Amino acid sequence: MTDSHRDLGFNPVASRRALMASLGALALVPLVGCGRKAPTAQAVPPGATVLALGDSLTSGVGASADTAYPAVLAGLTGWKVVNGGVSGDTSAQALARLPGLLQTHNPALVIVSIGGNDFLRRQSAATTRSNIRQICADAQASGAQVLLVAVPELTMLAAVGRLSDHSMYEEIASELKVALHSEGWSAVLAQERLRADQIHANAAGYEEFTQGLVQTLKQTGLLAR
Repeated sequence: MTDSHRDLGFNPVASRRALMASLGALALVPLVGCGRKAPTAQAVPPGATVLALGDSLTSGVGASADTAYPAVLAGLTGWKVVNGGVSGDTSAQALARLPGLLQTHNPALVIVSIGGNDFLRRQSAATTRSNIRQICADAQASGAQVLLVAVPELTMLAAVGRLSDHSMYEEIASELKVALHSEGWSAVLAQERLRADQIHANAAGYEEFTQGLVQTLKQTGLLAR
């Protein structure tokens, strides 16, 4: 130890203890920026109306009406789930339909799963993002909570069954502070045994998707455990 350290009252043992105490305090502080913070949600009670807005993956193409994911979800939760899926719908068409659906059903929760047809038709990603964001914002403005479901991005790897979510869904969910269900369709549509064709699930696929969705609903607090 130098004389200068003695003059400043430097105590190596005390300093080491102070450093360890500081590090311990930091460990108790929630990390910011290490993943998206889950939004605060209120549990949707049994019997409540839930709107499932989407395209053919919501309407249940590839399976029967009673094995489409909204019907399976209703059975697992006790919610009244309105199947607002229209085969072939783009995000713009879903956005145009939304006001009437909100007025008719007054849902407590809107599950938004849209965008796949935009990607297949090579529509502008910026326009698709704007439409999906507006869908979520309009649903929130109606008083409903929102769960956004990520849809796989159309890539060269997708053609060989290696699917991944488009990044816009996490961006929108983070911006609007809504819950996000990720890797749901990507995981199902990547497995041949769960598909009716290249872009639609079969009954087993819709069942598996819904089981994963229920886990996300519980984790975010939208569904009571």
